[in-house]
Amino acid sequence: MTDVTSVPVPHTELSAAEARRLALHAQRLIGVPDRRGGVAGLLQHLGAVQLDTISVLARSHELVPYARLGAIGREAIEHAYWNHEAHGASTFEYWAHAACILPVQDWPTFAYRRAAFRARANGGWGMPTTGEAEAMVLGKLRDEGPCMTSDFGGARKSAEWWDWSESKVAVEKMLATGDVVCVERRGWRRVYDLPERALPKAVLDAPEPTREESHVRLLAQAGRRLGVGTIGDLADYYRLKIPDAKPLMERTGLIPVTVRGWSHPAWADPAALELLAAGGPRGRHRTTLLSPFDSLIWERDRMERIFGMVHRIEAYTPAAKRVHGYFAMPLLAGGKLLGRVDPKREGKTLVARKVSLDTANAVQPMADALREAALWVGCDAVAVEQVTPPTAAGALRIALS
Repeated sequence: MTDVTSVPVPHTELSAAEARRLALHAQRLIGVPDRRGGVAGLLQHLGAVQLDTISVLARSHELVPYARLGAIGREAIEHAYWNHEAHGASTFEYWAHAACILPVQDWPTFAYRRAAFRARANGGWGMPTTGEAEAMVLGKLRDEGPCMTSDFGGARKSAEWWDWSESKVAVEKMLATGDVVCVERRGWRRVYDLPERALPKAVLDAPEPTREESHVRLLAQAGRRLGVGTIGDLADYYRLKIPDAKPLMERTGLIPVTVRGWSHPAWADPAALELLAAGGPRGRHRTTLLSPFDSLIWERDRMERIFGMVHRIEAYTPAAKRVHGYFAMPLLAGGKLLGRVDPKREGKTLVARKVSLDTANAVQPMADALREAALWVGCDAVAVEQVTPPTAAGALRIALS
């Protein structure tokens, strides 16, 4: 990306409601869903979709397109993410916000991060690896083609989750350094390959920006994908570690703004501000359940600023201490977060284990969202267990019936 020439711009003040609308529009959660590009087009627009092992309603990388495109086929989602074309893969997996699926054109942008891993002892993993183990991995990939961890002898030395085998440590280090690449998963297991075989030649031959150029590029991309955000919000999108990002901001093309109620200055996508000035964004708000790993709500402080909801993932909290449940999914309706639900599937029934409703107006949207989610995952019934406040339980069950 060519740096944008710095020109004077008026300092813009946004209301909290305007900031929320820009955020929802940037994340494709306002308006009629554009299905023409499908999941692949959505990934290009969002720039990154987080992967996570937890599968309750569905895995998080499935929930992100579902929230925006509706009940799209789950096989179509997987195909869009792991689509090998004749000239090379269209996506790759790497450490961005966390482990994420990324558009393949971003491969050069993360060269600085791969170099940083390479410069650290043991690739930054804190676990020793050997040249012999790495040579074995590369040799097997050269000789046999794409491999999973099991093809290298298995992931673990014992049953303990942390007790990685030498080959597992080696291949994960090499994934971080870019010596191997993951462009496919099978049954949730990574499939590793050589970059020169898996990635398009044009991507491999593209100039690699410097660390600073990459930071400018990624901050600019984050601005487009958030609509408006503080420097902390923008840096968090790709987990950028920049001691002082302010000097870089005028090179991003983003416009400095203030948002009423925010304690820090913010920066906005100029296209989003033009849309706002023209009376937009317009369109129907999506009513849906969000993965707690959805990019709309990645940064929890930002989530609280924009939606007024304090949310924590409680999967690793002891069950007796959980407030909202193991995998509580926020309810988005009318451009606001109105509650949350902790779902699970039991056969053909979607069970809402814990439902928390922040307002009486949330009953019908929660019922609608639960019904749609149930149909999407192949359930034909919805059962409700615990509801907060308890006085809303009857109304919710009636709305579901």
